[in-house]
Amino acid sequence: MLRRGKAVIIGGGISGKLAARVLSEFFQEVIILERDSEPHGPFPRKGAPQGEHIHALLFAGANGLEELFPGITEKFNTSGAVKINSTQDIAWFHHGVWKLRFVGDYTTILQTRPHLEWHIEQYFKSIPNVTIQYSQNVQNFIYIEEENRITGVEIINGSNSIRTINADLIVDASGVNSLSSRWLNKREVHIPEETVKINLSYFTKTLQLPDNQNRDWSIKLVYPTPPFEKIGGGISKVEGNRFLVTFMGYHNEINEKEILKSDNSFIEIAKKLPKLDIYQELKDATALSSTSTFRVPNITWRRFDKVNKFPNGLLMIGDSICRIDPFFGQGMSIAIIEALALKKLLTDQKHTNQKMIETFHQQAAKIISPLWNMVITEDFRYPDTIGKKPAGLSIQQWYAKNIFLLSSDNKDIYNSFIKVMHLLHPTSTLMHPRIIKSVLKRTFINNR
Repeated sequence: MLRRGKAVIIGGGISGKLAARVLSEFFQEVIILERDSEPHGPFPRKGAPQGEHIHALLFAGANGLEELFPGITEKFNTSGAVKINSTQDIAWFHHGVWKLRFVGDYTTILQTRPHLEWHIEQYFKSIPNVTIQYSQNVQNFIYIEEENRITGVEIINGSNSIRTINADLIVDASGVNSLSSRWLNKREVHIPEETVKINLSYFTKTLQLPDNQNRDWSIKLVYPTPPFEKIGGGISKVEGNRFLVTFMGYHNEINEKEILKSDNSFIEIAKKLPKLDIYQELKDATALSSTSTFRVPNITWRRFDKVNKFPNGLLMIGDSICRIDPFFGQGMSIAIIEALALKKLLTDQKHTNQKMIETFHQQAAKIISPLWNMVITEDFRYPDTIGKKPAGLSIQQWYAKNIFLLSSDNKDIYNSFIKVMHLLHPTSTLMHPRIIKSVLKRTFINNR
């Protein structure tokens, strides 16, 4: 296979490393430019403040990650990650009911995000044509206006010296506040976007729980029932026999000053959850960390697939395209699915660089669209949520709630819901005639 020239990736987070892994098979040289300093272990990064909170790798994401990094799942497991049965070992309270629990066909890996990122980072030591340059701040693009083409980047490194790197392809994986978005806006290039205001706040602490022989779960989730309940919580076992505890509140429902006062004030928030199960686990726990915070005022989907005269040589990926509501745990898996779509495009070798970029942005939109709709359908259960509402919102919310409630006692429907939630099957799966029949039957019985 004839390899292309040089690719530069802005951002060395998960999306950037996924892109680098794919491009390493098609470009002679791949350079990742990372703003953070070089890590020396599975520790949180300054550039990923969301990294200290509970994260989920959905089934489709886990499968895709193993495809891109063969053997990495085993690396997770042998270094302390917790392998669980995805329907037996999770206790999930959702819309006022506990999900059905049974021994199913799928497994999930529980681990911290730094643990996951560290193993991805180590994998690159065996890929000779990929280099990661740390403490690199990309300030600008090298741009040929007559050709509408980006041909490189300008960088300020840790010693404040400026240098340039030329490349055949620039990938922007720098996140929601990407250089590309600012650069395009400055040049008055219109980027159509959808923004929904959710004012979501996350608060997380690592704790040690006392031994309990009756503890029959590895992760427990207690979700709020909108619109009156706005605070949810989760507790997940992770590597090192520790537990991550995350509280999340929509529309600034959690008092930040109060929760940060002390370890006890953090635990007291668990009393505000719809169920006291998490509080009962935490009341005798020992804190192992301070409380970390993360705020998501808005979720944003930038429609680069609709930008007129998008510059040649620039490709967007991950949160640079769409930051989705993290409450649903889809972000990492979406980035993996995007990376697999990029790999397929490059494997086909049917396109020039620019045609490949255009096609990728279109495919990314197709990946994101049903998930965006699914997420905002839930976000708009809160009257304070502001943004463009999807068509047929009330009907979608009614139908989805019935699916959630049926998942507490109907194994077939819960299995179908799980496969959709984990991005294995499309949302249309939940419109199968047998599921519609169950929804209508439930509605009829409850309205009698």
